[in-house]
Amino acid sequence: MLKQILFVGLGGGAGSILRYMVTLISAKNFDFKFPVHTFAVNILGSFIIGLIMGYLHKAGDTGSSLRYLIAIGFCGGFTTFSSFAFENINLFSGNNTWTALIYISSSIILCLLAVILGMQIIK
Repeated sequence: MLKQILFVGLGGGAGSILRYMVTLISAKNFDFKFPVHTFAVNILGSFIIGLIMGYLHKAGDTGSSLRYLIAIGFCGGFTTFSSFAFENINLFSGNNTWTALIYISSSIILCLLAVILGMQIIK
């Protein structure tokens, strides 16, 4: 169990650092009202978890260290539902209702499709 905890911690730390770097880079290079950085990392993280879990399922090894390191740790640290929720509250509060609704619906749809795509690539 200690090994799995260490893998989750290492992956989560790496995912969190990478997400923060994406946020810094996008804030410096883009001036959108739409939260591009969270949108992008959530879709990419969904794709990555689809790839990893598709691979592990195909290999019959869902208890693999890769699951703890990448799927639970990295993807858990990289993607962020709390930022997604907070950004939508800000959009609604700023009378950007349509932007918030587009962000919510497109995030859900594209993240689900990204997981499916990742799993299909592995098949």
